[in-house]
Amino acid sequence: MAIITISRQIASYGDETALELAKSLGYEFIDKKDLEKDLLDKGISKESLAHYDERKPGFWASLSRNRDSYFDYLREIVYGYALKGNSIFIGRGGFALLRGIPGCYAVRLVASDEVRIGRLMKEFDWSEKKARALMAESDANREGFHRCFFDMKPEDPTHYHLVINTDFATAPLAASIITHACKEAILPAEEQEGLKRIAELLLGQRIVNVIAFKEELPIYFLDAEVSDTQIILHGVADSVACIDRAIKIAEGLAQGRSVSTQISIVNEYKPYP
Repeated sequence: MAIITISRQIASYGDETALELAKSLGYEFIDKKDLEKDLLDKGISKESLAHYDERKPGFWASLSRNRDSYFDYLREIVYGYALKGNSIFIGRGGFALLRGIPGCYAVRLVASDEVRIGRLMKEFDWSEKKARALMAESDANREGFHRCFFDMKPEDPTHYHLVINTDFATAPLAASIITHACKEAILPAEEQEGLKRIAELLLGQRIVNVIAFKEELPIYFLDAEVSDTQIILHGVADSVACIDRAIKIAEGLAQGRSVSTQISIVNEYKPYP
């Protein structure tokens, strides 16, 4: 096994199951605190975290340049952890960021509303009304987060290899089920193929982040497509000089690959407020 992503509803034993998995497998568990610290270290503000981290951003926040910096640095951080292998991610769209990569196993934990409300009431010593309000807020925020950044519904079971209803499973049992399923589903060759692909995604994201946020070149929808031998830049810019500078930056990070561009030139393109 290489990488496990856990998507969960509130009060469905998400963190508890991830901790059990990390303990039994000896994997690194990357949780909210780890990712928040790394994002802050990258220069993402606490205000941006409050707007975007597993939350439904408001209209203007969803169009802001800050949205891009949060999301692009989140991708770089997740790919960096994933490249080490033997990792467990919870939330933050991990299943979507690593979707389709060999050796990555996506799990969804759910529970009925009644059970989740009961767990929240017990955990916080709250009334049913207060627990229900928190559950509704959490569900709306997580759905809004995934719609904004991935254009997908997290509750769609087809996004996952495995869905577990924790109405009928404790955290240790859920962890045991996931462990067995991963061992049966993932071959060692897939792990190596997946790590290779993650390394390419990480390199591409680092190039994007240097160009867009460190050098602050006005290239929009920037993406760096990385393969064994080449890097292709995509996006929209308003000058040839800007594109030439981006190519030079990419060449400095290319690790021996050739760099070409498919960036389009659109004069005076300014999508951000």
